[in-house]
Amino acid sequence: MQSRRQFLFSASAVAALAPVAAWAQGPAEAQLSALLERFFEQALDDSPQLVTQLGLDSGARAAAKFKLDDASLAERERNKAQNAEQLRQLKAIDRSSLSGMAAVNYDSVLFGIETTDAAARRFDYGFLGAGFPYVVSQLSGSYQSAPDFLDSQHRIETKEDADAYLARLEAFATVMDQETERARRDHGLGALPPDFVIERALTQMTGLRSAPADSPLVSSVVRRTAEKGIAGDYGAQASRIYTDKVLPALERQIALFEAARPRAVHDAGCWRLPDGEAYYEHALHASTTTRLTAEEIHQMGLDQARSLSARADTILKGQGLTQGSVGERIQALFKDPKHHYPNTDPGKVQLISDLNAMVAEAYKWLPQAFGTLPKAPMEVRRVPAFIEAGAPGGYYNQPSLDGSRPGIYWINLRDSAENPKWTLPTLTYHEGVPGHHLQLTLQQEADLPMIRRATFLSAYGEGWALYSEELAKEMGVYDRDPLGELGMLQAALFRAARLVVDTGLHAKRWSREKAIETMTSIDGSPASAATTEIERYCVWPGQACSYMVGKLEWLRLREKAKAALGPRFDLRKFHDAGLLIGAVPLTVLESVVDGHIAQTRA
Repeated sequence: MQSRRQFLFSASAVAALAPVAAWAQGPAEAQLSALLERFFEQALDDSPQLVTQLGLDSGARAAAKFKLDDASLAERERNKAQNAEQLRQLKAIDRSSLSGMAAVNYDSVLFGIETTDAAARRFDYGFLGAGFPYVVSQLSGSYQSAPDFLDSQHRIETKEDADAYLARLEAFATVMDQETERARRDHGLGALPPDFVIERALTQMTGLRSAPADSPLVSSVVRRTAEKGIAGDYGAQASRIYTDKVLPALERQIALFEAARPRAVHDAGCWRLPDGEAYYEHALHASTTTRLTAEEIHQMGLDQARSLSARADTILKGQGLTQGSVGERIQALFKDPKHHYPNTDPGKVQLISDLNAMVAEAYKWLPQAFGTLPKAPMEVRRVPAFIEAGAPGGYYNQPSLDGSRPGIYWINLRDSAENPKWTLPTLTYHEGVPGHHLQLTLQQEADLPMIRRATFLSAYGEGWALYSEELAKEMGVYDRDPLGELGMLQAALFRAARLVVDTGLHAKRWSREKAIETMTSIDGSPASAATTEIERYCVWPGQACSYMVGKLEWLRLREKAKAALGPRFDLRKFHDAGLLIGAVPLTVLESVVDGHIAQTRA
């Protein structure tokens, strides 16, 4: 799982790749190259957290590590104006003069800026653009993200780094207050989260509230300064900031949500928000990079569910499971304790160890399908306990190019029963290799402008990761593991169900409960897992549709290339052609595949 446009780079990469004009030939190409470099620098100027994520918070940008991103209403307006100005500058370039990778770069960057601008002009709540209508929810807000960022992204190697941590801890209080102000304003505009979202967010907020000695915000700096032998009573300083600044800001945010709770309704979809039906149309366009309608996507989900259920039924019958619907039989497999790891710390340690072994095994067959392999390593880690209640089942953070941080595949272990052994290979191929880690690492290691290496488009990236699950089967990993193959089909059913329930919630005005019931009936997932997923779609409309839409397009384009090239089709070259260009809208991906076909024929 990934989200929004992200930037992926290290300090050494900036110095090495600044002259992106290597691909520039004529005036328009040179103009585009310079403009894209400027956009990237503006992104760094705007986001000190981004600078840290990229490993750039040293030298000329060392001051960034003392700051967090500005979340104020004024900053939102400034970002809106800057995005509009970037669109104007980009459109001033003569698109007809561009070809090859220059055209791919232009079209891909244009899509993100243009879709954001169109939505920003129409909707005045949530994050800029369409897709995240609530600034604070169980999945959004600094209360949910900053503790993990400070612990896993903010490096502490020197006394300056430790002092910067304290500065950021104090800034955390400021950012929470900024988000509280924005949320209060949005609530007044009618963008109030549903009651169950408020309850989930309050549970997580109050879980962050603890004595200083028990807070991960304090223990992180204490532990890491001790490990590095950095002198200073950082525990006392962090405790003071936490008590005097952070906790009061957190209490103010909790108070806002407690006051909003009586006014919240149970209606789940964004249709009830200001201009909500149009908001969902914009969100679908941004996430799928297509103009598919909600009705078309809904039907696509139903069709895929029927086809995948038939395949799953065959495997289930082969395992002697013949009674009940496919969803009911998969639910029984989920509940069967013989497929569970112990729901204990040692059991969860063993689960992580087994996943790392799966990753190592996957690397052995990658050369059969890929001409270019990622250089950066990857680790499997457990989702931090303090956010696992509302976090998805798995997600991925890309590595830094300087080698200071590997790619990380996070798995949610709040309840081991949610991760039966037969489901884990597919999750690992999706989040790790050949899924997100391979695609995103190849993108950031490719010869592309910095901003292109940094762009994440959900239909392309999540579509690739879902395609990777099917590719693993084609590589023979399930030849002696029918339950593992069933796990792959269940995961695909899960994504088909997403098409049905996301459009159901936001276009057909389904209730949360109907969406949960529909999801479990299609994919057999436990009600607890389905509930978390449905609540995610309620605050992130449209994104859940990107997976299957993207996968089907990757498969269609592969078949198109096979049909056109016949015996000259090479799977490794096809994958290189589609991956080394970086994330692109699906329409651009088709033009790239057409170019690959023409070049192979030449």
